[in-house]
Amino acid sequence: MSSAETPSEVDLLIVGAGPTGLFAGYYAGFRELTTAVVDSLPEPGGQVTAMYPEKKIFDVAGFPVVLGRDLVASLVEQADQFKPTYLLGRRARTLSEVDGKFDVGLEDGTVVRTGAVLITAGMGEFTPRPLPAGDGWLDRGVVNFVPELEALRDQDVVIVGGGDSAFDWALSLHPIARSVTLVHRRNKFRAFAATVRQVRELGVPIITDAQVVELRGDSAGRLAEVELDVKDEAEPVVLPAQTVVAALGFTADLGPIESWGLEITRRAVAVDSTMRTARERIYAAGDIAAYPGKVKLIATGFGEAATAVNNIAVALNPEAHLFPGHSSDVS
Repeated sequence: MSSAETPSEVDLLIVGAGPTGLFAGYYAGFRELTTAVVDSLPEPGGQVTAMYPEKKIFDVAGFPVVLGRDLVASLVEQADQFKPTYLLGRRARTLSEVDGKFDVGLEDGTVVRTGAVLITAGMGEFTPRPLPAGDGWLDRGVVNFVPELEALRDQDVVIVGGGDSAFDWALSLHPIARSVTLVHRRNKFRAFAATVRQVRELGVPIITDAQVVELRGDSAGRLAEVELDVKDEAEPVVLPAQTVVAALGFTADLGPIESWGLEITRRAVAVDSTMRTARERIYAAGDIAAYPGKVKLIATGFGEAATAVNNIAVALNPEAHLFPGHSSDVS
């Protein structure tokens, strides 16, 4: 992976180094475009690396199951065939058009000139929703995600939430933790029905219509138990817990991208069928791209990245062919 000095000019600047951005880096190289990838996080992989490196992913074509960190490593290896430059730990802040190209200013003051921009920034800058009763316990027993499953081996774990992440953590932690209990404030879940069924079949206790009202520590100040207020229960329910995973979702902010003159719809960037935004030579792909019928999946992002890069190649060179040929034809 190349992390050389900031290039003064590239054909394509990719904003976001998650799975979609990494695949776009590969595909841009395949189309013989010089490429740089910028991301505010210090490592490639975006949300997958930051939040779910140990999460099992089941919906990437060709992989019956793949860990998040292994998928990211493979994407980096794939892109490295064409040596994109990674500008990590730096946020793209400003964008201005100069002499038919774009100057993108990074937060460290450097500027990259580029012929086109592809935004693959996921849901933008994300902030975990806090557990109200967990004030003061963050990183002292309360976590928002689990970078290393082994860190919770033989612990009593309480997972709070009813979405995909909550149930995914339950599946992943069940074989490792001493006990896993899932707590949700409602009796309906936002998670995929198949995942809910798997968790139930494993025998993981699921307590619904419940709120965490207090976290208590032991004599050493380490988290020891969680008190719940459960509907129709006369007395509070107390669970042992050395870790609480607050899987309550995230609030997202597009940050400086909102000032780039794009059409923003529901915290996403509107695109057409070529993945072009409201501005010429600025494209978007992955979760940040919005169009009718959009389905937010990693697999969807891969296809959108290829569509965007092929159209960018033509936008930069009108004599180029939209269809690049098959990668299997390239030695």
